[in-house]
Amino acid sequence: MQTIIDWIQEDALRMQAIKAVHSLNLPSGYLAAGFVRNMVWDRLHHKENATPLNDVDVIYFNENETDELAYLAYEATLNALMPSLNWQVRNQARIHTRNGDQPYRDILDAMSFWPEQETAVAVRLTDDGVLECVSSFGFESLFALKITPNSKREFTIYQQRVLQKNWLNIWPKLTLTKNFQ
Repeated sequence: MQTIIDWIQEDALRMQAIKAVHSLNLPSGYLAAGFVRNMVWDRLHHKENATPLNDVDVIYFNENETDELAYLAYEATLNALMPSLNWQVRNQARIHTRNGDQPYRDILDAMSFWPEQETAVAVRLTDDGVLECVSSFGFESLFALKITPNSKREFTIYQQRVLQKNWLNIWPKLTLTKNFQ
């Protein structure tokens, strides 16, 4: 989605974070979730200042990784590069066990299990120096300022996240999609 890429290129902090993650050479390594989603919602709400990030989600997909704690080393490296951010790195090839799902096939499949559809968006810098933005559910509802529950997750998880994250107060133009789609 070119609009997201353009907005990220205009954001010095996000570009610095993307370059830091790229330096790790993670297989299918992306910055995801609120890193992209919040920026879109901020832009569509015409906010002068970016909403602070609670954390920065880095996802990657490595089925052959044997060290279950490898993510801690990646977090430490990112913390050394950009200590102002709260990095959370997770190998999506392992997360299915925590969630009680069948093994995920790839990054897009893993994100397709996230609680809200608009959160399942990610960006990375390719080896060719190009920003690539992907989403498991497309970008239409993200740009329509919706929060849509994922039918692969309990509806109560969606409800809890909407309340806990205070999205409707931070971005008052958002609308909840109450039914699973």
